[in-house]
Amino acid sequence: MSRKGQLTTPRRTIYHIVMDSSDHPTASDIMDRLKVRGANFAYATVYNSLRYLTEEGLIRELKLEGDASRYDARMENHQHVLCISCGKLDEVFIETPQSWLSTIATATGYDIQEEQFLFKGVCGSCREQRTTVQ
Repeated sequence: MSRKGQLTTPRRTIYHIVMDSSDHPTASDIMDRLKVRGANFAYATVYNSLRYLTEEGLIRELKLEGDASRYDARMENHQHVLCISCGKLDEVFIETPQSWLSTIATATGYDIQEEQFLFKGVCGSCREQRTTVQ
């Protein structure tokens, strides 16, 4: 087996950081967490490992409009909601209505294999802060 197909020490370490995270870390967040654990990998190693883990289906890359990619270890089907005030990203475990998928498939001719929706709003903490400031 080539090294390209192996779960090397850096890949395994980065995988565990993403698995242990509930906040969908960026590559920069992962670098910071590596340092806390006493590991020191080059940025290229982190980015290449994240690409490998994503391509192998071990983690999911979330590309959020201009922001740095964030990474999610939860591979079951779910969506995300982003606070437009503080940037908090939460998971939403509500099944996508089949009628949406059917309508999109009919309109585009695609056989939908996977869906990824990003909902945006203001989280409860930010709403509370707005009401206490006013």
